[in-house]
Amino acid sequence: MAENPNDVNDVSNPGNLNDVSSAGEQIPTVVANGVDIVYRVNGTGAGRGTATAALNRMVRRKQSEKAAGVRTVHAVKNVSFVAYRGEAVGLIGTNGSGKSTLLKAVAGLLPVENGHIYTDGQPSLLGVNAALMGDLTGERNVYLGGLAMGMSREQIKERYQGIVDFSGINEKGDFITLPMRTYSSGMGARLRFSIAAAKDHDVLLIDEALATGDRSFQQRSEERIRELRQHAGTVFLVSHNNKSIRDTCDRVLWLERGELRMDGPTEDVLEAYEAFTNRPAKPAPAA
Repeated sequence: MAENPNDVNDVSNPGNLNDVSSAGEQIPTVVANGVDIVYRVNGTGAGRGTATAALNRMVRRKQSEKAAGVRTVHAVKNVSFVAYRGEAVGLIGTNGSGKSTLLKAVAGLLPVENGHIYTDGQPSLLGVNAALMGDLTGERNVYLGGLAMGMSREQIKERYQGIVDFSGINEKGDFITLPMRTYSSGMGARLRFSIAAAKDHDVLLIDEALATGDRSFQQRSEERIRELRQHAGTVFLVSHNNKSIRDTCDRVLWLERGELRMDGPTEDVLEAYEAFTNRPAKPAPAA
């Protein structure tokens, strides 16, 4: 889980940590050092039987991690990197490569099996800090999400209309006054992003939020990410949309089967990834 940033200097060369002293002006905000994340899945079907057998399995599970009916999934394997203030870092990889799992660990929502994650400032995982409720209207959820992120009621009131306009959910009706359970998944995701984007963050973690909405919303979101970086924030973006990664990020981490396969400039990593997936880059449409 996220640890005290004062311990960063004790880390033994995680990734490009040595760049901190050489660059001078670079300030690390997230340091991952040899991170392993393991899921333990119960009830895989092994050892089914009587109630007595089930009780015996419970006892054995406490005695050994190799208990019957328990399977381990090594989701992230020995991943190390350093992210700095003002960076926008893209996370790419095929489905199941560990991208979202790594974000949750950076946010402090998942424990690490081995290694450490250090953060300077409070990480905010989009859609978690804005803990929205389906039975409440969009309007009330704006206030709820804003309060969950530490904004005062006065700040939320000042930014309310901007949040609604940014999300675009009222463009085809007064949806902000309806319960969020009536929203499409895209509308809900856009409102969550709009609430999260209404304040500056030390570390903002975004998982596929830019995949929702039309190109106009995506452009607004990308511009807001650039503004967050200018205010000394760090942004992580998970996306299967390579164009969004190109337009938003100056650096990319490529995860594959839980391993960090490449870490470098956006274009270099995306070219290698597109060759790996046999998906050549599509030319941008003419302006």
